[in-house]
Amino acid sequence: MLLALLFICLFGALLLGYPVAFTLAGVSLIFGYYTFGVDLFYLLPLRIFGTMSNQILISVPLFVYMGVMLEKSGIASRLLNTMAILLGKVKGGLAISVAIVGAMLAASTGIVGATVVTMGLMSLPSMLKRGYSAEYSTGIIAASGTLGQIIPPSIVLILMGSVMNISIGDLFIAAVIPGILLVTLYIIYVYVYARFNPDKVPSISKTEIDEFKRALSFTSLLKTFVLPFVLILAVLGSIFMGIASPTEAAGVGALAATLLTALEKKLTWSAVKESALESGSLTSMVFMILVGATAFGLVFRGLGGDEILVEFIQNADLSPYMFLALVLFGIFLAGFFIDFIEIIFIFMPVVTPIFALYELDLLWVAILVSLNLQTSFLTPPFGFSLFYLKGVAPKSIKTSQIYKGIIPYICIQLLLIILVISFPKLVTYLPNIME
Repeated sequence: MLLALLFICLFGALLLGYPVAFTLAGVSLIFGYYTFGVDLFYLLPLRIFGTMSNQILISVPLFVYMGVMLEKSGIASRLLNTMAILLGKVKGGLAISVAIVGAMLAASTGIVGATVVTMGLMSLPSMLKRGYSAEYSTGIIAASGTLGQIIPPSIVLILMGSVMNISIGDLFIAAVIPGILLVTLYIIYVYVYARFNPDKVPSISKTEIDEFKRALSFTSLLKTFVLPFVLILAVLGSIFMGIASPTEAAGVGALAATLLTALEKKLTWSAVKESALESGSLTSMVFMILVGATAFGLVFRGLGGDEILVEFIQNADLSPYMFLALVLFGIFLAGFFIDFIEIIFIFMPVVTPIFALYELDLLWVAILVSLNLQTSFLTPPFGFSLFYLKGVAPKSIKTSQIYKGIIPYICIQLLLIILVISFPKLVTYLPNIME
């Protein structure tokens, strides 16, 4: 009864709009005092200190800073414009360039909010001006902006590895094939849609392509494509080749992003100050939720919640795949209402021991959950990517058009989850050959 009351109070407070971090901590303190008495105030600081001394989590602010600083450099804007013109003769070429640049930004930054806002500001007006339909344009921008959830270096994968006690390097390697497959499915969809709906996806005029190509030089083209690859290689290359740990690679990435911004002559005191403030704000939010989740986890276990859950599942006689399907469905539904960070810190500590009990590959499970969490950024009514995009979209774009445009991409992501469940080697192949 106490456990049921704990969850009712928690979700009730969240639905009333109270901040997640303080709701988790506040409700947990009340129930914790009833469970442990004064001992709670000895146990909780030890748990929080143990979590905060985890060196893997140092990579979070560094990757966040890297993404914010790269946004200031203007590299992404130039890359998108160049890709759009180079693919100008291809049906849906601008949408395909949005998907490719979204993937490259994901591999460079890993921050969904920054990517969606950047892509929305750069490409949405251009797509609408060229006669692309609002649903088609907003759908690919919002979907491509969330690729940072699964393509390394992903904050989701770092937090997932920390909570599930899995190697972050292995998670990064395991996510490569599913990430590439997801981008490929996006590109196939936008191309096929453009072929069958030419009135909604007109081609770029030959005059515009010719004008751009005349102004394009080999040096500028090289600079446009080489600089982002340098950053990706510095971060992911150092991890995959075993030169650096994810935390060390985050430091390399932060320095590389700063140097690239300096190379672009955009490294001003104002840019550094804004990057530091934005990084501090985003990191503080993540860590405050982590503190609240630590308090919640302590109380949940103190009330015997993990034992009750294990006993319930054993009595229900669920097969490993039935339990996996139940967890994935629960996370998918939770994604409609709460953010991915809360889902990781609330759900995963509870279900991970049961996955271990079923002897399921935790690396495979983590990638499946990460793919599922990506949908939490896209699912109406509370998908954060949709909010970010609406915030920078022209006033003529209705929320209903954004919701309508994103539905095919949610279906694509669910299809990929089914493929990864059916073919686990999509996740395990690369980590196995790199051992």
